[in-house]
Amino acid sequence: MSVEIIILRLVLAMVLGSLIGLEREVHNRPAGFRTHILVSVGAALFTLVSVYGITGGDPGRIAAQIVSGIGFLGAGTILREGANIKGLTTAASLWTVAGIGMASGAGYYLGALIATGLMLLVLLFFSRLEKKILQSHYHVLEMELSDRPGQLGTVASLLGNLDISIVTIQITGQGNSRAKLEIGVKMPPKMEVHQAVNQLAEIEGVYSIKFEEGG
Repeated sequence: MSVEIIILRLVLAMVLGSLIGLEREVHNRPAGFRTHILVSVGAALFTLVSVYGITGGDPGRIAAQIVSGIGFLGAGTILREGANIKGLTTAASLWTVAGIGMASGAGYYLGALIATGLMLLVLLFFSRLEKKILQSHYHVLEMELSDRPGQLGTVASLLGNLDISIVTIQITGQGNSRAKLEIGVKMPPKMEVHQAVNQLAEIEGVYSIKFEEGG
């Protein structure tokens, strides 16, 4: 294999990884521009080593190790804030960028280019589409209720019985034996908000309920 081909594949991995990393950097994600470039180029280099048998190892085994290694790296971008989990999209982008780097290193240029285009499409436009589709069903439930054991479980059980999915739960304030909750919920398509409010209001110790559109 010529030096020109090696340079081409590594540079392609760098360019494609930088496009994804730039989008993540603009949105201030845990893994950004340089991280995505390094993951893509590193995966491409390991693939070159495995495909051309420089180490005499099994190419399939080396490729599998790349995938598992990126999984550990992606886990480091996932953050837990209370009941909220952030960073899953960035972890997935790192994993996919590794695949793009592997495709570049193996000379599968068309696959690498198409995958990069699809990733940019998803990251740039599907977020807005997702919010638009789910806007009519996603709500933020603000509640003030007595701060006593089992109260949150009672609320969650009632929502579950109504087929209302809990997306996020956050305690926004506590004091004077009261707690304030902010719960992101996804409503069934045919359910009206007032139906849930009426049943929640019947729970002992619930002082106020407020629903807002969450889109």
